[in-house]
Amino acid sequence: MGVTSPRCIAVLGGSFDPVHNGHVALAGYFARLLVPDEMRIIPAGQPWQKQGLQTLPAHRVEMARIAFRHLAVPVTIDEQEIRRTGATYSIDTLRALREELGPDASISFLMGADQLQKLQTWKDWQALFELAHLCAASRPGYGIDDTRIAPEVAREFARRAATPEQIRHTPKGLAYVATNLAVDISATQIRAALEQDGDVASLIPAGVLDYIQQHHLYRN
Repeated sequence: MGVTSPRCIAVLGGSFDPVHNGHVALAGYFARLLVPDEMRIIPAGQPWQKQGLQTLPAHRVEMARIAFRHLAVPVTIDEQEIRRTGATYSIDTLRALREELGPDASISFLMGADQLQKLQTWKDWQALFELAHLCAASRPGYGIDDTRIAPEVAREFARRAATPEQIRHTPKGLAYVATNLAVDISATQIRAALEQDGDVASLIPAGVLDYIQQHHLYRN
């Protein structure tokens, strides 16, 4: 009998308030790069750095389901952060995932450029590497030496830099920065446009926009 490789899981968390094409592009990019066995999408409960989500969890879960259903890898919408009471921290989510998936699975935690630029403010951010790989998108044309990335974060990413192949076959502790993913979409701007009946068709997956309109979300 052949030896089976440990599972490779990519994890994308977010408020998804609403989910937009930037989220989908980030998931799609790393789906192609890592070819994970599963993409785990985790809508936030009460993220400690964001005040008051505008939309009920059930709506954000359904928008995520619609937005990510066409990814080229199996997708699971994981509601653990929504079920958790109190503030939600990525470190707690990754601990729960590691416990669920076991010590051998490769877990890659995906983040956009905006999250990379404030990673040093996250709770126990260095300990994230003890549970998973961190895979981030930088701004197009900027590497890890981008001045907007904290020096201590840049040092960790440089020290742990790895290839997608290494990440796939190692459980945790490595880093990857994509510098060719042009995504600059703000959920805040989208919500403001929706309030004013603005055109956001180029920013949101069509199915998600239909869902928003059907349920009259983001209206005053």
